[in-house]
Amino acid sequence: MIYLQAPAQLKPFFQSMRLLNTPTRWHITTILFVAVLSVSTSAVLVRFALQASTQAGIGLSLVLAASRLCFASIIVAPALRDIHQTTHQRHALVYSAIAGLLLAAHFASWISSLSFTSIAASTTLVTTNPIWVALISWFWFGDRLSRRTIAGIVITITGSLVISLTGSNALDGGHNPLLGNSLALIGSWSFSLYFLLGRVAQRQQLSLRHHTAIAYTVAAVTLVPLPLLLGHPYNSYPIEVYGYAALMAMIPQLIGHTSLNWSVNHVSPTIVTLVLLLEPIGASLLGYLAFKELPGYNVLIGAAIILLGVAIATLDGGQSSHEEKQEIN
Repeated sequence: MIYLQAPAQLKPFFQSMRLLNTPTRWHITTILFVAVLSVSTSAVLVRFALQASTQAGIGLSLVLAASRLCFASIIVAPALRDIHQTTHQRHALVYSAIAGLLLAAHFASWISSLSFTSIAASTTLVTTNPIWVALISWFWFGDRLSRRTIAGIVITITGSLVISLTGSNALDGGHNPLLGNSLALIGSWSFSLYFLLGRVAQRQQLSLRHHTAIAYTVAAVTLVPLPLLLGHPYNSYPIEVYGYAALMAMIPQLIGHTSLNWSVNHVSPTIVTLVLLLEPIGASLLGYLAFKELPGYNVLIGAAIILLGVAIATLDGGQSSHEEKQEIN
């Protein structure tokens, strides 16, 4: 497990996850709570990094995304050394690698969104994962979508449009909400695919340690050249920017994302993404405490519509789920 290579402060956390091979409901609930609490800090850390630099924009966003994944991949990279000694299926390794590409797309788009729209709008849109997971599961795994699920999807998309297409309040903290909200949605789509591919890889006997090492490393390698190609060298930002990137790697990435990857192998991905709907609440609260950033009425109304739609779609007991299948081809 990756705790063997992690800093001393993280060892107890990763060791506890390693021991949870047969977790109880309480264990799963605790890990999910830790995951949500951890990922809720991400948007605020990004904003702190943007404020620490006078060059906020796409270039800095890509530098933050690449630095975050680089720090995380360096910590988990030792797990790559013994992959050849295992009997992992080749398809599982491919799934993890593709998941890494999608993780790169997620961070490139979502972190960039925070330069253009509010924390509340960005985190609300990026956590619409339950809807996209349900749609992907229907298309990929053949899960049936009931009428209630379809109604929930329509309602959620309506809420997303309310946030995405209406103007920004002066207190929102964003100056181009249409672009920022669109980037947040792209981040949600790519994360949903990343999430499901990670689950498939683990169901094909790839360990969490190896999956995270492959996905984080591929994401880092994908992101590193992008700022340079756009003319944004890594040495043109204050040292504080890299400090915040390191914190993003440690808290929302290694603790938050790794916890989510662990959880999705023990409970339905729909349930995990439903719990992630608590992230906008935590992130918005932190945004208010740190920056006095208040969501506009359009964001509050759209968020309420989204929560209603997701609740209708994901709490429908009649929807079949692919986790009940014995084998994923």
